[in-house]
Order: sequence, then C-alpha cells, then structure tokens
Amino acid sequence: MRYEELTIEGRNAVLEAFRAGKTIDKIFVQRGSQDGPIKTITAKAKKADTIINYVEKERLDQMSQTGQHQGVIAYAAAYEYAEVEDILATATEKDEAPFILLLDGIEDPHNLGAIIRTAHQAGAHGIIIPKRRAVGLTATVAKTSAGAINYLPVAKVTNLSVTIEELKKKGLWFVCADMDGDLMYNLDLKGPIGLIIGSEGEGVSRLVKEKCDFVANIPMYGQVDSLNASVAAGIMAYEIVRQRLN
Repeated sequence: MRYEELTIEGRNAVLEAFRAGKTIDKIFVQRGSQDGPIKTITAKAKKADTIINYVEKERLDQMSQTGQHQGVIAYAAAYEYAEVEDILATATEKDEAPFILLLDGIEDPHNLGAIIRTAHQAGAHGIIIPKRRAVGLTATVAKTSAGAINYLPVAKVTNLSVTIEELKKKGLWFVCADMDGDLMYNLDLKGPIGLIIGSEGEGVSRLVKEKCDFVANIPMYGQVDSLNASVAAGIMAYEIVRQRLN
C-alpha cells in the first residue's frame, strides 16, 4: 500500500489544503514574513488550531523537498482524525464497555504505529493523542500500524487532562503505567477504562498522572529501568483483555 506524501510546500498549495478541509498538523513559516498570503495562511492555521512554528529561511531550505517552499511548509495527516465522541460511539455500537488508549507525548512514529496495531488487536475502541509534543498520523505511523490505522479511530485533543475529566463524567476509570504504582495484576481493570501510556523518555506527565484512578507497575527483573512505550502498551492492554475475558 502506498501512503500519501505529507509535506505540502508553497503558499498556494498550503492555502488550498486548508480550503479543502485537509487536516494540517503543523506549519513552518519563515520568520519575518508578513505579506498577505502568509497572513491568510497563519489566520487559517489559528482557526484550525494548527501548530505554527516560525523558523529561519535556512531551516525551511533544509526541510524543503522541492526547493520552492515560498516561506511556508505544512505537514498534513496521512489519515483523518476522529472525534472522541466517535470512539465512544464505536464502543456503544459494539455493546461493549469503552476501552481507550491515551498517549501522553509519544513522539516516535514507530511507537505510535505499533501501539495502534496492538490496540486494534486487543479490541480497544480508539486512541487519543495530544496536539502538541506528540507525533501525528504520519505515513511512517500508518505503515508501522500494518493497516490497523484503517480500523481504529484516533482522536487528537488540545488537553489530555481536560479530556480525562470529561471522560470520567461519562463513567470511565483511568490507569497509567508507572514504576511507582501497584502491581498491575492486583488491580481491577474491568469495566469502562482508559489506559494511559507515557512518553518514551519522561513517562506519564505529573498532571496526567494525578488524574489517574490507578497507577500500575509492570514487573521487571532486568538491569534497565523501563520498557519501550509500545511494549508497555501491549502488556497493559492485554492485562485488560485478560481481565475482561475472566
């Protein structure tokens, strides 16, 4: 399967992408550019809650694949994002308690792709990622997911902590993986649940961790102090599967 090119270069091309309703994850704008087309692009980006990065021309020259960026480069999602309500609706349609993965700052596209693949196989109803400091649905993510991205909705939200609070009102409980938690086998992970997996380097952020109802420790016996994020997601997801089956 071929995946679409995600880099959009040039003022007209970027403008047309916004006008066509394309999901633009972020744009890079040449620092100091203030002419009409650039102002229009940045206005549309702000309206769409797209991340705007102001960089030097040299950075754009390095990023450009065509050599004709005209002071702006956009990165578009390989796949359209879902809404959180779409994920909940999927659980309702299947008459199942919601099972959602929330990823706190996963920046490696291979990890995100692997997590999407595992989550789909484990019967999760969707994944939620933050808009900032996290990888989006790039072509590498799509390829690494081995097709699972076509079946599992992924939503992008502005604030994970706020989203967790909103989902708690809908009856979900939340568990995150952390070394300081309780042994995961001793926790009751049945029912409507959100599984939170932290970033590759920092783990789950303090603000998000404080929102969790459970903190789960994955038993480890080696000399290194952590697991790859996608591996941790797989272990935790299948403990939830095991408990649901029982």
